[in-house]
Amino acid sequence: MLKRHRSRENQTKKRLCLSLEFLPHDLVELILQRLPVKPLLRFKSVSKNWKSTIESQRFQEGNLICSRQALGPDVLLVSLCEKGDAGRSGHARTVMFSLATASKVRFPFSGSMFCYGHCDGLVCFYCVYAPSFVMNPATKWHRSFPLSGYQQLVIERYNRLYFKFISFKLGLGRDKFRGIYKAVWLYSSSEYGLDNVTTCELFDFSTNAWRYVFPASPYRISAYNRPVYLDGSLYWLTECKETKVLSFDVHTETFQVLCKAPFAHLSNPCNQTICILNDRLCVSLKNWPMQVIWSFDSSGGSNTWKKMCSIDLTKTSPWFGKPEFPLLPIAVREKKWLLLQGRDSLDPVVIYNLHRKSYRLFYKPRESVGPVYYLQSLFSA
Repeated sequence: MLKRHRSRENQTKKRLCLSLEFLPHDLVELILQRLPVKPLLRFKSVSKNWKSTIESQRFQEGNLICSRQALGPDVLLVSLCEKGDAGRSGHARTVMFSLATASKVRFPFSGSMFCYGHCDGLVCFYCVYAPSFVMNPATKWHRSFPLSGYQQLVIERYNRLYFKFISFKLGLGRDKFRGIYKAVWLYSSSEYGLDNVTTCELFDFSTNAWRYVFPASPYRISAYNRPVYLDGSLYWLTECKETKVLSFDVHTETFQVLCKAPFAHLSNPCNQTICILNDRLCVSLKNWPMQVIWSFDSSGGSNTWKKMCSIDLTKTSPWFGKPEFPLLPIAVREKKWLLLQGRDSLDPVVIYNLHRKSYRLFYKPRESVGPVYYLQSLFSA
């Protein structure tokens, strides 16, 4: 059966080559850009010309754009290891590639935490004690990078059996002008006995080294949310009287305040969250029994917040009860399905129909999982 399947696959490849042989290469490239990642990996063996084309940055960027326009994001439900198991090799992860299909991918590493969403189809996993990893789940490409100064500070506290401190989150972004990927830690300095308001560490994948960024953010940031990446910048929510959205330009490596949040100062910063939905920056606020999501509109230089939807938390109580924290918006599929999960990694994933205002269960994990909105791509860091 296997030989027969391979024979049919080879015949299909030959027919495709013959049908495209007499077309201009520019037209062939446009056709290939619209194909999924899996067949493109096979078509690299067709000819040196095709291999060179598919591996070029221009082609990979065009393929990612086509993927985004055709289907929108899929969702990875990644099984997370326990903190004590972080860094061990061969840890199995279950990956949901769409709302309809699922498959298992075995990663050569493990981690207990992950960055929000994807960056050009790359996802990042990390923990405190072991090197972090960036991986492309579609191509199986992966790369590790070493511990940062921040992680060393956390390890020192653990070794002194001091556990009462706030844990900050890692962000992954891309310099869209130079094509260089960068991992960023931004944390409040006073939590670790350091000077200045905040400290910023950046890992440059082109130099394979960590370095500090000066000046860092002039505002303390909320440690309850993971930074999000969109179109060349990373974003955080600040921890001050008026909650602000802070941006970090991955190319210029500078911080600036993008705007104020669409809600007043909160006595409990745990009730707010930041996310990316429909390729737009979004923020959300839980005020029982409702949770509101706003979308940031920068078209025409307007820079305004628009209410996207309101979630009735009483209707999600069969799965989440009365949640202590806001539900985490993961992704919008087909412009009408909003996927939500609770803060706990064992919480189910629920689908909210934006048109009908209805809710249904999507996935009930049997182990700790982390949801990552995701687009398949050919990129590597």
